[in-house]
Amino acid sequence: MAEPRRLMAAPWSPTGAGVLCLPSGRLVRGRALSETASPEPLPTFGVYLLGSVPPPMAWQSRWVRCRDFWVPGLDDARTAFVEAWERADTERVEVACGGGVGRTGLGLACVAILDGLAPGKAVAFVRQRYHPRAVETPWQRRFVARFRRR
Repeated sequence: MAEPRRLMAAPWSPTGAGVLCLPSGRLVRGRALSETASPEPLPTFGVYLLGSVPPPMAWQSRWVRCRDFWVPGLDDARTAFVEAWERADTERVEVACGGGVGRTGLGLACVAILDGLAPGKAVAFVRQRYHPRAVETPWQRRFVARFRRR
């Protein structure tokens, strides 16, 4: 018999602001870094898609270089998204960018693909469950459509 999963930190509330429930039941929060303060509870790990180095965080994080309205480099993004997906099993993970819509949506969609969602369904999934304008640009949508689990 499998041992029950033990969370290292209390999970996000499934009804919390920006919290996306992935097909497996893992919870990942998306948000805008332009918000004045991080909503409680704090994450234990974050992936930040920004054009410049993010401010220091009180938790572990990974910066993925990505200018506003653009896409990240595939290898750097894949490494960060895989880590986010793995850690979301036992930790509070967030994905964020400046405005919390385009790049954040791209990151959430890619994490959903890693969770088993078909690439062709990931944008609609994130738009329905996170933000209706997530993954804003055609090249962001193309990045998601081409992203694979490996």
